[in-house]
Amino acid sequence: MQKPKHILVFRFSAMGDVAMTVPALLSVVRDNENVKLTVVTRAFFKPIFVDIPNVTVFTVDFKGKHKGVVGLFNLSRELLKLEFDAIADLHNVLRTKLLKLFLLTKKAVTIDKGRREKKALVTGRVFEQLKHTTQRYAEVFQKLGLVVDLSKGLTLPRVELNATLSTIINKNNKLTIGIAPFAAHRGKMYPLELMEEVIEKLTRDYNIILFGGGKEETKALTTIENKYNNTISVAGKLSFKDELALISNLDAMVSMDSGNGHLAAMYGVKVISIWGVTHPYAGFAPFNQPESYILTADRTKFPLIPTSVYGNKYPEDYENASASISPKEIIKLINKICPIDSV
Repeated sequence: MQKPKHILVFRFSAMGDVAMTVPALLSVVRDNENVKLTVVTRAFFKPIFVDIPNVTVFTVDFKGKHKGVVGLFNLSRELLKLEFDAIADLHNVLRTKLLKLFLLTKKAVTIDKGRREKKALVTGRVFEQLKHTTQRYAEVFQKLGLVVDLSKGLTLPRVELNATLSTIINKNNKLTIGIAPFAAHRGKMYPLELMEEVIEKLTRDYNIILFGGGKEETKALTTIENKYNNTISVAGKLSFKDELALISNLDAMVSMDSGNGHLAAMYGVKVISIWGVTHPYAGFAPFNQPESYILTADRTKFPLIPTSVYGNKYPEDYENASASISPKEIIKLINKICPIDSV
């Protein structure tokens, strides 16, 4: 089979899933001669891909010109003009299925999301590590005849900071820890009052940058910012591009099972991830991070974990399952992987 030279890559959302494509894309363009990738995704995610060679981004507008079946057909006509050889469908949703139907003359390989295995995991029939999502992405390109070697641990380069951003990284000769305390669903979040205990202790030895988005999150993080020294919230203050630049320069990121952990991991930043009703066995842990950086809720107390793959379903008394992880455990792990005498 002749190897394709120009591949369309479909992955429209969500942020963490988009970020997890990066190690696979880096390997594709590094380990295969003259391969060009066009990532078809939302405009917001474009900054994720700007530093990957031979990768361009084609932005979609599902609320405007690409809305509905007619919009997807029109999108397919736009994509045909790119003269691509094959499609790597890393999303496998109704939209990508329709697009592949409209582009029927082109070879397409679709991700196997492992839905059956994940269902067995969340229903308690098995409790074992499933394939990582990034590995599932890699297998799509391998089925297209390309070499993809994730063992090299390829990451994006650290972004050079402008003068404004430089003022909030490693101030006062201290290491800088990012903390992203929110997630899409309550059961995936560490209780904010406990996270504030963590922040209070950390500010003695580290600079803290708080990440979040949306009106309520911004308000909560601003309140914490105003309470403690060496703490700044960037929620609602920066462009996504500038947030990525900051993340790439962190000494470590503390994240829930959410997008910020994956964004940090794609730069090779150390990621401490905190898990509530979901579990890393589903294949969504920050990629290429040591297992020792993962803190999970106590399954002796909460035996139904994982209650769902995405954290949107859980018994009422599981909402604060992550509180079974003590603030002391989090602080101890941060001190271990970012020793204060290493500055």
